[in-house]
Amino acid sequence: MTAQVQAVVFDLGETLVDETRHWAMVARYTGVPEFTLAGVLGGLIERRENHRSIFGLMQIESVDPNVIGYRIEERDLYPDVVPVLRQLRAAGYRLGVSGNQPEGAAEQTAALGLPFDLIASSAIWGVSKPDPAFFERIASELELSPPQIVYVGDRLDNDVLPAQAIGMHAVFLRRGPWGYLHAGWPEMATVVHRIEHLGGIHQVIERIDGDRTKRVSPSEAADVAFLRDQNETGVP
Repeated sequence: MTAQVQAVVFDLGETLVDETRHWAMVARYTGVPEFTLAGVLGGLIERRENHRSIFGLMQIESVDPNVIGYRIEERDLYPDVVPVLRQLRAAGYRLGVSGNQPEGAAEQTAALGLPFDLIASSAIWGVSKPDPAFFERIASELELSPPQIVYVGDRLDNDVLPAQAIGMHAVFLRRGPWGYLHAGWPEMATVVHRIEHLGGIHQVIERIDGDRTKRVSPSEAADVAFLRDQNETGVP
């Protein structure tokens, strides 16, 4: 049987990368208490406003990650990222990461040595999510049709709904500030696939494809179960 799903593509921020360190650096650079910055950010998300409006709202300097010296590092990856990517690669899937990121983010991601076939960003392509052209570009770069691609992200507005609209199998990941707040939006009723940790992607693909010949080994399945238990018990 030929698997319908051929590739899994991920958003970057708060899907693969924990941005806590980035926002802490922004707080220090602007002189705003971290708790205050986090609270205002959460309010903007709930009000469905662009998070970058936080600078104008708080009357502080707009901060580019490159200005404050922030670089994506291995320590910023969520604990489930590396094992799940390895499992998906071993199962034969092509992998990609593409999100709304500034200049330099793609190069920093590539330097982590993760098994990606596609590493791109809005800065490279000149088009941003939720524009359908962004997701169409993913399909074009991979030379696949949208139904052959799973797209995983933590945001309904930028990730899941637009990817779903062009025919991709969109997966909502409930983590990070956007993930937890968007989980309560009424649009969640239209979401087909939802996971609480990256290990859940295996079950999503099985539901999409049904019985398939590509499966994780028992040892890999044990790794996924371990990561799930970590997530549920709050172990960092």
